[in-house]
Amino acid sequence: MISDRYTASTMAYQGYGRGLDLGLIRQLNLIATGGLVPDLTVLLDLPAQIGLSRRETAVADRFESAPDKFQRKVREGYLAQAAADPAKWLVLDGAKPQRQLSRDIWAKVQPLL
Repeated sequence: MISDRYTASTMAYQGYGRGLDLGLIRQLNLIATGGLVPDLTVLLDLPAQIGLSRRETAVADRFESAPDKFQRKVREGYLAQAAADPAKWLVLDGAKPQRQLSRDIWAKVQPLL
């Protein structure tokens, strides 16, 4: 299965961004997913303002319109999760050219297929 968002997003946005209890979120994620965890999570890391500037629609949702402090906390949350389990995360500089990112991702994903 390939997903564009999963439990790491819940942890980043609700736990790190909104300050909800990380242990509780972790427990709820395990219950909701039946313990299913990704073999690999790919994070294209960018400063929040650069990422937000790339959105395809002019209308911001409630997360996109949240203050810069929230955006920084979310990014820090993703990076903290990646640092805690580096074997299961691929963190790439999202400012790299698309072709390079594609090659880097494929090199990591292909052996898992």
